[in-house]
Amino acid sequence: MHQHNFLLRSLAFLILLGVHSAWDTQMASAQLIIAHRGASAEAPENTLAAFKLAWKKGADGIEGDFYLSRDGQIVTIHDATTKRTANKNLVVADSTLAQLRKLDFGSWKSKEYAGERIPTLSEVLAIVPPGKKIFIEIKCGPEIVPELKNVLSTSKLNPSQTIVIAFDKKVIVAVKDQIPQIKAYWLTGFKRSKLTGKWHPTIATLMKTLKAIGADGLDTQNNMAIVNADFVKTLRAAELEFHVWTIDKPSEARYFQRLGADSLTTNHAKEIRQSLVRP
Repeated sequence: MHQHNFLLRSLAFLILLGVHSAWDTQMASAQLIIAHRGASAEAPENTLAAFKLAWKKGADGIEGDFYLSRDGQIVTIHDATTKRTANKNLVVADSTLAQLRKLDFGSWKSKEYAGERIPTLSEVLAIVPPGKKIFIEIKCGPEIVPELKNVLSTSKLNPSQTIVIAFDKKVIVAVKDQIPQIKAYWLTGFKRSKLTGKWHPTIATLMKTLKAIGADGLDTQNNMAIVNADFVKTLRAAELEFHVWTIDKPSEARYFQRLGADSLTTNHAKEIRQSLVRP
């Protein structure tokens, strides 16, 4: 009898352990890990080298920044000029793709990446593996959307793999109007008033904007002072998605994991993924 009870207790313990382990694994993998400008901590940001490395690091998706060139090509770069990341200073909107292609976008990071060229959106889409995602951050205005629609229509990716993000509300409106089959998240940061000490915008203000522009979700700045459980509850009540940028500390990753963030954008995909895996 004692042996029988012991076996039953052991079996119950193993079942509970399995359930607990499954729950932990589910929680750890629930958050998509999005590589900020690719694996930008190690490779030159917004280059094919950085995006390819992000896949090797186990990222669920990549985030890249995009402008429209003078000749109507969508190119991958964060700044309005090439000054910071190339060997010559050109204004992207005033330059052709051919002119931008002549620049070296890798040497500033390290000699290993010397000669890295600026990629087009089409080239970036072509290296997104099956089941992975790309967050396309539009850095200019809604004038890019017709060409964006054209590029996406010729891509091998399905609509669920491509997401548009932007700070410009007009971009979100244009995307939902012209490319309704893909999701669009509005980006927002926060500022604190020196007079009142309060953070702006408030969740109430954000909700009005999200509803007005028809966004599918909010991609918010990592700010634990304002983004809390009530903040997220309000978003979820409106059936909106909740994404966060830029998460590079394990403690921050775990905080937003507890809040149930849909994705965490980070410069350190592998490390942040590991920080979410529970023992």
